[in-house]
Amino acid sequence: MDKTERNNEYLSYVEMQTPKTGWFNSLFHAFIVGGTICCLGQMFGDIIKSYNPTMDILRVGNWTSLIIIAITIIFTAFGFFDRIAKFGGAGTFIPISGFANSIASCAIEFKNEGLVFGLGSKMFVVAGPVLVNGVGYSMIVGLIYYLCLLF
Repeated sequence: MDKTERNNEYLSYVEMQTPKTGWFNSLFHAFIVGGTICCLGQMFGDIIKSYNPTMDILRVGNWTSLIIIAITIIFTAFGFFDRIAKFGGAGTFIPISGFANSIASCAIEFKNEGLVFGLGSKMFVVAGPVLVNGVGYSMIVGLIYYLCLLF
């Protein structure tokens, strides 16, 4: 059996074993869950603004993000967020809640290894590459933008 035939046989096996999901249902669930998270964020922002009308919009956004992150971490700790993510798929990943969940779940998973080697070092296993790439690409885009302004 040559390599191409073996690969084709393996791909057909994987195709048979992969559960079939409807793309429309997946998109609909992601839309509903992601939209609900964003609507809750807007609601928290409106509540904060109603209690303190003089607060500027940036500070309201900071407090709203903090509340969404805190709720996500609490839901992750109690296992609720996993059920929401299973239903909503990418809808939970796109808002800030997905990033908070990735950090919190790693921290919870490795807490038994201690504060330094468990919690401190493993907390950014998933989020670390996101942070590094985000900062790196932001610097590159900022540099390109600065050079475009010079010329």
